[in-house]
Amino acid sequence: MIDMSRRDVMLSTAAMGAVALAGDAAKAADATPAGAAWDLTDLYPNDAAWTAERDAITARLPALAQWQGKLGESAAILKAAFQAVSDLGLKMARLYSYASLKADEDLKIAPNQERRQLAQDLYTKFGESTAWINPEILTVGKAKIETFLAADPGLARFRFQLEDTLRQAPHTLSADGEALLAGTAAPLAGPGDIRSQLVASDIPRPEVTLSDGRKVRLDDQGYTLHRAAPNRDDRKLVFDKFWGSYHSFESSLGAALLSQVKGEMFTARARKFPSALASALSGPNLPESVYRTLIAETNHGLPVLHRYFELRRKMLKLPDIAYYDIYPSLVSLDRSFSLDEMRALTIEAVKPLGKAYGAAFAKATGAKWMDPRPRPGKASGAYMNGSVYDVHPYLLLNLSDKYDGMSTYAHEWGHAMHTLLANAAQPFETAGYPTFTAEIASTCQELLLAKYMLAHAKTKEEKLFYLGQMMENYRGTFFRQAMFAEFQLAIHDLAEKGEGLSGERFTAIYLDVLKKYHGPKMIVDPAYAIEWAYIPHFFYGFYVFQYATSITSAVYFADKVLHGTAADRENYLSVLKAGGSDYGYDILKHAGLDMAAAGPYQVLVADFASVLDQAEALIG
Repeated sequence: MIDMSRRDVMLSTAAMGAVALAGDAAKAADATPAGAAWDLTDLYPNDAAWTAERDAITARLPALAQWQGKLGESAAILKAAFQAVSDLGLKMARLYSYASLKADEDLKIAPNQERRQLAQDLYTKFGESTAWINPEILTVGKAKIETFLAADPGLARFRFQLEDTLRQAPHTLSADGEALLAGTAAPLAGPGDIRSQLVASDIPRPEVTLSDGRKVRLDDQGYTLHRAAPNRDDRKLVFDKFWGSYHSFESSLGAALLSQVKGEMFTARARKFPSALASALSGPNLPESVYRTLIAETNHGLPVLHRYFELRRKMLKLPDIAYYDIYPSLVSLDRSFSLDEMRALTIEAVKPLGKAYGAAFAKATGAKWMDPRPRPGKASGAYMNGSVYDVHPYLLLNLSDKYDGMSTYAHEWGHAMHTLLANAAQPFETAGYPTFTAEIASTCQELLLAKYMLAHAKTKEEKLFYLGQMMENYRGTFFRQAMFAEFQLAIHDLAEKGEGLSGERFTAIYLDVLKKYHGPKMIVDPAYAIEWAYIPHFFYGFYVFQYATSITSAVYFADKVLHGTAADRENYLSVLKAGGSDYGYDILKHAGLDMAAAGPYQVLVADFASVLDQAEALIG
């Protein structure tokens, strides 16, 4: 019954951003700030106020039991119970957000880390305290619930939640069973926690000397910083040593991933699903054909990706191309962007979204909602926390002063705009948008920025730079994430067939997928196939495929916004304003985009081919 989508999206986005961007912002033009630039007093005036709120919420949790066994008595009782849970959920979101944001300001401050753990523990108690609600709704039954909805207009804001609960009746357990499953959240997170601990502190990291004499430590951040080294020998050295450090822990990391897979299989069986994929897609009500069509159409589009790798080889003037050659920029752009320039350029780039959107964007980006620059102790990565419905979004960024920093700025503020539009159009109960649509606004805004910069580029090199950024976006966000999705499905299929799996087997499976996606001309050292262990997405369930579906949707809508009518623009904005008032798949389908069909993915591949055409024409 509890709508946890806001928290789930926030946590997942934070984790993804930390991996994708860790260390990329080590050098910014602005002086490193002494403290966080955002203003958290909009949440609580001080830590003592947070503690008082936590105590108050804790004291209110037992009162939720007063409605147990009574939800079927009247519409008034049903509304009172749901309103009480919603009110506490609103407070919980603020409580957790403050704790999480404060903790990320400086990871070295132990009391802040402890506060975040306290908030997580309270969320678990919240889940346990409300675990009886869904089973009881099912006992009340569809007929009576529909009668209550018709009798009391005040229940309208809970309609989607109620109908969604009834939809999942075949997979909902008894009250005791739901309470038991709610309590498994922490132990089932164990494999991911073990993997994180190994990667963060236990794996010995090599130190290498680059061709310019610099000595660098190749932890995950060091790898991210140096995998695009301009010297090819340096790139190979970085790959060889970095993946070698992971390979030494192949068995342990394999055991953690296998435990993750088995945990997902346990949850699926407990809820009477035929597979972990079916279980994962049931909550958001996504047709399995979305996942499988994505993989099928990505495979059909691989010749275009392979064509891009050949263009990359030519532009880098290489005799051949290896896996360690996929990260260097095709063209360097010796231009820096201040925060003011990032804001001004992004404001220009989003003008096609209309005056109201532009005004809201300008107002939001001028407020103290963002902590933009890296500093010692601050959490790495980038994320938008939009969990606090009755306040506003917050953004943690670690921006460099280069184009990648500005692109991240546009991306994360796209998330914030999605949140602002949804919050303005929806009540709290249906404002939290599903993960399936969560990356569309951010990716669309990123695309609009790239297209704006390309349109205003003055030199051939500048044009090639922005075309290169767009091609890398297609590679990294569409093809690479689909590759992860294909690997994840493959290992689950094998596990569910009862086949034995290990770290060594995972590496072999990943190598096959890696070679298929990168083509016959790409040299892939088998030692690099331990890369699966570097990807934390595999410990989040079936999540990562939604990056690929999101960029597919964003390409479609960006084209409509730039080249369509005012009605096309409003159609796109209606997707953002819908929040979580419907299932993500249905929101997009109502907007004319069927993500279970081949068409949207074919449009993206064709757009990628068009960008390739432009780049090839420029280099001759």
